[in-house]
Amino acid sequence: MTMKIQELDASMDEKKHLEDLAEANLHHTILDTVLNELSEEDKRKFLEHVSTGEHEKLWEHLKEKVEDIEVKVKKTAASFTKELHKDIENAKKES
Repeated sequence: MTMKIQELDASMDEKKHLEDLAEANLHHTILDTVLNELSEEDKRKFLEHVSTGEHEKLWEHLKEKVEDIEVKVKKTAASFTKELHKDIENAKKES
């Protein structure tokens, strides 16, 4: 993701800003995928683990509640990255 952004004709500050935006959007996209798989009660438990930084408990909870969660997260990340790369290539063509 970062390497593709570095290929853009932009200042270093603009590239850093784009990298930060891409990372935040990826994080939110994955979070949305995860939350859509959980019941309201399970969402609360998940968010408790997120807020306390208990990553092991978070993954244990997800693996218990969502079938193939790792596959779903990887698929979401891959799809996001593919779309981002496509957008970057289009931006390079337009500049």
